[in-house]
Amino acid sequence: MSENASALHARSVNALRTPPVQEWDSWPFTGGVEVKPLAPPTAELTREGEGGAGCPACAKPDSDYFWTDDNWRMMALEPTGLPIVVILEPRVHVDAPGDVDDGFAAQMGVMLARGERAVRSVGGVGRVHVCRWGEGAEHMHWWFMARPEGLTQLASCFAVIWDDILPPVPREVWTANVAHVKAAMEASA
Repeated sequence: MSENASALHARSVNALRTPPVQEWDSWPFTGGVEVKPLAPPTAELTREGEGGAGCPACAKPDSDYFWTDDNWRMMALEPTGLPIVVILEPRVHVDAPGDVDDGFAAQMGVMLARGERAVRSVGGVGRVHVCRWGEGAEHMHWWFMARPEGLTQLASCFAVIWDDILPPVPREVWTANVAHVKAAMEASA
């Protein structure tokens, strides 16, 4: 049986450690960090669209997405620091990969591969980070974050932070990148 939140908290509250992040090439800041105290367990946060009620993703029209098909929709975040960041969502309201049947899971695997290939095909992309958190909204959504080729300092999980640190991509470049991903998604159908 796994450790519950209270046991983990009791074991960890006075034993937190600071990783040597300042030594990591991808650490976006100068120097180390100071760890916050670990707060005790609380009730889980309510997420947007919990139980499918009032789900913003379900309510969005297809016009909010740059690519759609019968089962999936893809939208681009406004220009951020990375070349392009897109979100892939199923049309049906599901919470997590483990909540779907094997047929849906197989289709999801194909869509993740198609999305990664489409984003990677944008010129100047070295890697695509495919991520899923699901902490703010219940409607399952997958992030595709393009790391620029040659900027290896932006590698790994810190690419998410670098995306907020870097100045936004010029709108005309971002628009061309979105159009490229759309064309790649349409070509791979």
